Amino acid sequence: MKKVLAVAVVFVLVAFAVSSAFAAGQANQNTGCGLGNLAWQGKADNSTLFQAFQSTTNGTFASQTFGITSGTSNCTQPAKFVKNERLNEFVVANMDNLAKDIARGNGETLEAFADLMQVPAEQRAEFYHNLQTSFAKIFTSQDVVLANVVDNVATVSAKN
Repeated sequence: MKKVLAVAVVFVLVAFAVSSAFAAGQANQNTGCGLGNLAWQGKADNSTLFQAFQSTTNGTFASQTFGITSGTSNCTQPAKFVKNERLNEFVVANMDNLAKDIARGNGETLEAFADLMQVPAEQRAEFYHNLQTSFAKIFTSQDVVLANVVDNVATVSAKN
């Protein structure tokens, strides 16, 4: 019985590998960018097995996250991505104080944040006010993470 089951599994895997269920270019849409996309490029479009390899490689090496943030590995960096490592480190270290200062509309942490965001001095009052009135759009939950806060600030700032 085990041999029959093993043969059936191998048959299904081979059938998927040989099938051409996906149109050209479909693999990247299904599996995304990353190391797997580079390693299995050109082989995965018409093969479910190679798409599985592509996806597994991306997941195993966490290469999609790196590719998205760096714009490499056939990934496209989001348009509102903030390219300021010091800003990101600052937000991680000061998330609670930043939230309090944004809610108040002033404070040392907010001033330092505006410096790192390179907001000109003459625009700071308006910047602080926009962040304060958009607090719920920036800090969307108690569990909000760095990337969301920085992206949300960039979105709020771009609209004003």
